[in-house]
Amino acid sequence: MPVAAVNDAGAALFAIVRRVREELGVNTVCGASNISFGLPNRHALNAAFVPMAIAAGMTCAITNPLEESLSFAIRAADVMMGHDKNCGRWLRANRPPEDERGGRRSRGRRARRG
Repeated sequence: MPVAAVNDAGAALFAIVRRVREELGVNTVCGASNISFGLPNRHALNAAFVPMAIAAGMTCAITNPLEESLSFAIRAADVMMGHDKNCGRWLRANRPPEDERGGRRSRGRRARRG
């Protein structure tokens, strides 16, 4: 149920997911954008919702894989929940881009040579 229609829909969903995960031990799937239906700036609401649902025990979310803020929020939640061993996925996603010679380039200022 969208939070625009039912004010406590988010909190209710988190409680249900937590209970289903803890008592039945089953996986859960949620459509991430359903919660924000009818509201402006849905991307921000979805990016907040998914990590909170992960913390409640959600194991799978139906999302837009092209939404970068949501992808980073999911990776961050996986780090915080201990689902990303040694932060490997987080580190790979946040590496500096490679330069033309195949070496790593820092995201900060370039060092002057000379």
